[in-house]
Amino acid sequence: MPDHALQKCILPECGATFGIEEVHHACPKCGNLLDVAYDWGRMPAPTHLPELTAQAPELDGWSSRSGVWRYRAMIDFAPDEALMSMGEGATQLRPSPGVAAYVGLAGKGRVECQYEGFNPSGSFKDNGMAGAFTHARMVGARTACCASTGNTSASLAAFASATRQMEAVVFIGRGKIALGKLSQALEYGARTVEIEGDFDDAMARVMEASKAEGLYLVNSVNPFRLEGQKTIMYRILEARGWRVPDWIVCPGGNLGNSSAFGKAYIELVELGLIRRPPRLAVINAEGAPTLSVLVNERNMKWNGGAPDMLLADARWKEMDEKHLNARTLASAIEINRPVNLTKCLRALEATDGVVRTVSDEEILDAKAVVGREGVGCEPASAASVAGARRLVEEGVIDRDAEVVCVLTGHALKAPNATVGYHAAEGSSERAYVEGYGVKGARFANRPVRAANDLDAILKALKATR
Repeated sequence: MPDHALQKCILPECGATFGIEEVHHACPKCGNLLDVAYDWGRMPAPTHLPELTAQAPELDGWSSRSGVWRYRAMIDFAPDEALMSMGEGATQLRPSPGVAAYVGLAGKGRVECQYEGFNPSGSFKDNGMAGAFTHARMVGARTACCASTGNTSASLAAFASATRQMEAVVFIGRGKIALGKLSQALEYGARTVEIEGDFDDAMARVMEASKAEGLYLVNSVNPFRLEGQKTIMYRILEARGWRVPDWIVCPGGNLGNSSAFGKAYIELVELGLIRRPPRLAVINAEGAPTLSVLVNERNMKWNGGAPDMLLADARWKEMDEKHLNARTLASAIEINRPVNLTKCLRALEATDGVVRTVSDEEILDAKAVVGREGVGCEPASAASVAGARRLVEEGVIDRDAEVVCVLTGHALKAPNATVGYHAAEGSSERAYVEGYGVKGARFANRPVRAANDLDAILKALKATR
């Protein structure tokens, strides 16, 4: 095992450390989250940004194409022979002038979309799974498990099947997963357990099951998974010629991405590789507003490593007493109790970040705008674009800013939402999105009906010009 990496409690007042070979869901001493921490003085840390790729290992097969292990210098917790990959991270940062116009940027302002839908299972989760599966292999795990709104289960199942290293078990809430994602978990051979409840219930049960049966948990409480997700930020920097953008905007669900992004920039500042991080904006759906409630209404902060957890406890109690269940068609962020809350608060403090909520209607409008750029994203992804638009309207993001919106998953993850948005009024497909309060569809591309006759078809085509 590497002697320059360890696991460390994120709260300074605890600061307990544990070996890299140990498996923990939380700090055994105080119950808080753990980081993978590095002794930069005992490893060949990069001295300038292009060196992030200089120590990429030479591996065979899929690992050689990994956009995670390419940045080995910043995620060096495993020996080369333990690294696991299925070719994740071959993603794109795309200039998006149409999105920039929609968001409201002008002059030198620009939007670039970091599209994670090109990952093998179609979402950003594969970045993290490379890290989690590598650690699982290091500790000899035989079965990996997760709770999921869909993308994590798809990624876990794909890794387990493709790498032939472990069995996969996934817990999902009944009726709380998009069929495109459920189909992946089933097709890839995962044992799938549907429970009566939502994601928060599934998360509680899978943590109990993992402890009772010795299963390896790959949800984002696993610090090794977040190490893989850090690399999304390195790819953005590399694609931008190592120039730091003004803003990173991402969806907020279980808050693993925002936490990983914050850690990436904290470490780059610590090493003197960048002078300042970009500002981070985390965007909730209005139907799952926990982070916004705590940050914007209850003034919860990281507070230098001493967050007031009573604020979170009061929110959990309030949700239970009032039966405030998360409900949004952006199912990937339909989460009430984000497990990475404290790490996200740390990221917000380190980046002078902000939190906003957007409606499902705003999400679908933004999703349609993204689609006109030739990139199809799932609804949760488009929350980043809708949130950027909101922040420009508020004057928080300057109109000449350089903004990166993270698009977390492929459009085919949730086809019902896409078809429902574009479908004709009164159709059963349209009723699906209206059930979530989506009354308008500013950018709908409605199918045109025509008789089975050439003249009628040509007439219908002319009418749509």
